[in-house]
Parts: sequence; C-alpha cells; structure tokens
Amino acid sequence: MFYAYILQSTTHPAQLYRGHTTDLKQRLAEHNTGKCLHTSKYAPWRIKFFAAFETLELAQHFERYLKSGSGHAFSKRHFGL
Repeated sequence: MFYAYILQSTTHPAQLYRGHTTDLKQRLAEHNTGKCLHTSKYAPWRIKFFAAFETLELAQHFERYLKSGSGHAFSKRHFGL
C-alpha cells in the first residue's frame, strides 16, 4: 500500500506537513528523529490524517492535491486543519 498523510507538530500545532510513503510508521519515526530536514524544526509530529492507495501514482496525486489551495480548504473543512 501507498499512503498520503498529514502530520501536525505537537509543539507548534499550526505547523502541518503533507507527504506520501509506503511505510507510515517508519516515516513518522524519521520525521520525529530529525532525519527529514524540512520537519526537524517542529518535531515531534503526530499523524492527523492518512489515506491508503493501491498505487504510488495515486498517493502522489493525492499528496499534490493536499498541498494545493483546494487541498488546504478540504483539510480545514473535513479535519479542522
């Protein structure tokens, strides 16, 4: 399975990160241990939303959507993010 996800910083709740992965548990650990430079400043993180897809292309497409203006509005409306 492939996952698109939204993380929220536990210390700075206004900070969100959107991404995709094949191993959600491992990827969260990487974000929380500082292996991802883009998220290390606001660690620790928690998963606020994820969706599973059968193909990498679908997960990447949904990640791009989540990063768009429409995706931000969708996240705010449905998840309060």
